Amino acid sequence: MKALALCVALAAFSPQEDGEEPAYTVRVTPASLELEVGDTGTIEAKLFDADGQAVGGDDIRIMYFTRSRGAVKVKRDGSVTAVKPGTWEVVARAATRERPRPVATVTVNVKHPPLERIEFVDPPDRIYAGTTQRVRARLVDVKGTERGDVAIEVATGGSGSATVDALGHVTGTAPGICELVAEAEGFRASHQLEIASNPVSSLALRASATEVRTGDVVTFEAAGVDANGNPQPDVPVHFSFEARPDDTLGQAATGQIEQDGRFVAEAPGVYTIVATCGDAVAKVSIRADARNVQRKIELVGQGKVLDVHTSDLWVWEGVDGRDYCVTGTWGANGEAYFWDVTDPTAIERIATVTVDARTVNDVKVSEDGRLCVISREGASNRKNGIVIIDVENPADPEIISTFTENLTGGVHNLFIYQDHVYALSAARRYDIINIEDPAKPHRVGSFELEEPGHSIHDVWVENGIAYSSNWSNGVHIVDVGGGGMGGSPSNPVPMGDYQYPSGWNHAAFPYRSSDTGKFYVIAGDEAFPYNLYTENKPTYPRGWFHFVDFSDMENPKEVARYEVPEAGTHNLWVEDDVLYAAYYNGGLRVVDISGDLMGDLYKQGREIGWFLPTDHKGKIPNAPMVWGPQPHKGNIFFSDWNSGLWAVKVVPETQQ
Repeated sequence: MKALALCVALAAFSPQEDGEEPAYTVRVTPASLELEVGDTGTIEAKLFDADGQAVGGDDIRIMYFTRSRGAVKVKRDGSVTAVKPGTWEVVARAATRERPRPVATVTVNVKHPPLERIEFVDPPDRIYAGTTQRVRARLVDVKGTERGDVAIEVATGGSGSATVDALGHVTGTAPGICELVAEAEGFRASHQLEIASNPVSSLALRASATEVRTGDVVTFEAAGVDANGNPQPDVPVHFSFEARPDDTLGQAATGQIEQDGRFVAEAPGVYTIVATCGDAVAKVSIRADARNVQRKIELVGQGKVLDVHTSDLWVWEGVDGRDYCVTGTWGANGEAYFWDVTDPTAIERIATVTVDARTVNDVKVSEDGRLCVISREGASNRKNGIVIIDVENPADPEIISTFTENLTGGVHNLFIYQDHVYALSAARRYDIINIEDPAKPHRVGSFELEEPGHSIHDVWVENGIAYSSNWSNGVHIVDVGGGGMGGSPSNPVPMGDYQYPSGWNHAAFPYRSSDTGKFYVIAGDEAFPYNLYTENKPTYPRGWFHFVDFSDMENPKEVARYEVPEAGTHNLWVEDDVLYAAYYNGGLRVVDISGDLMGDLYKQGREIGWFLPTDHKGKIPNAPMVWGPQPHKGNIFFSDWNSGLWAVKVVPETQQ
């Protein structure tokens, strides 16, 4: 019987593989779990051979995972913690070298806790006659969780001074006092609301610009006055818009307006913004022209890797002044490839470093270009960790040392910053390892979340601040020496965080706009709703980039997105107000992110260009799967999972 080995990379990828029936089967007990939110149960999986005999031994490893990370949390020992109500699946997979790998699924039914109360959420105490404001009520269970699956009816009682529609919009009809009542599942809450006389008799509306490009944010300011011409600054104004796009082929209204008066157009045309306050109405029209940033993306060169999957890359200028790149390999033989890319039209592989691993997922090079650190997953002795390599001569890289202490489960991602390596451990935390003496690396600090069932995928460090991507726990920002909160590599101090509902947070990149000074974290998704195919078939991921405004660290706000339809994101890079996006099956995408950001950047025509790498001899032929991008000296280098290293460039406008 062949030895079985752990393939930790599957913690991030959960492929569906084709082929014959498995030589082994996985059986799980119990076959299903019934849990309440916050409860933990345990499943146990065992491996059996074709004769029905249990297969045991130290080399046998069963991995547990779920595609619903935001709903159930699964640990390596088979413990399952319920996070959200619903019916979910946990997968037990044996990490064999046989194909296909045997799997079994367990259904986890998470019950709703009993309801405890109904309550209004920040209801207004007063609105003006003729104006409308939405009120919201929520049902809360005994665990303190809001129930969104039960309809709540909101109505008015008493006088006829207000009405409420089915969506909770309250409109004042006449001055007076009314009672708002919320009811559901036998629970009831009430709130007293005053309807005041509306003092506004007229509105004036002013736009910050009347001729713009799609994607430019325009600010509208409405000023109300009473019958005597006195300003009424505290009266709410409602904004809406009418669109007349240039496209007459049935295109719908395309734009977005916030109730603070900020508007952005997605398509060329004329837009009329309407401000209302009771009977007072004001209108202003603006013209939006095409953004016109599209450019050709031209192929420069390719470093072919066709027999194995390629993972991440790092491009740097060597100490000799030449340009080099290192790429990793996924699910293969533990190899990292070194390339001379000084002439990107003739990319040359100049060296290979092989370590005990199946996957070298991440590769990074120090700021001075002298050290390379690579990650390891799937080592035969299960001692994974990191490998530190001397790359003063990239054509003859020499391993200096390894560090494996407590880096359990394989290091999926890492980062080098100021003589320290930030390395993921067991998909739970990142350890901070001092490499001032690269022959004697030692741990000086660690950062881990406290939430039950927490996880982590990646970490990026810039200006003494670490940005980690924590799946359903979202983006976490930590002071490790530059955040002004007393943090250091040995004393990481949390600064802020942001979660979004999908739980797909896979990558994060900090970006400060040179135009507005606003500070964003661009949070990238990763999801494989249609499975990840490692052989024979292309894969169709999903997800997008979330632009989260962290200008106020205590109150982050998601303000924009970049989403390519029917494709999914991986890694990213930002330079000079341009986003370089590895969009898996959507190829490399180059996006203008200058100016204020709001709404759907893809629809606004901010995409500068795109490039689909295809190779008919690729690991999976003609199947783009772009992993990571990096601009360098006028070219854009990127790795593709199925075809290796590529170099392209944006053709200048004068050469279009």
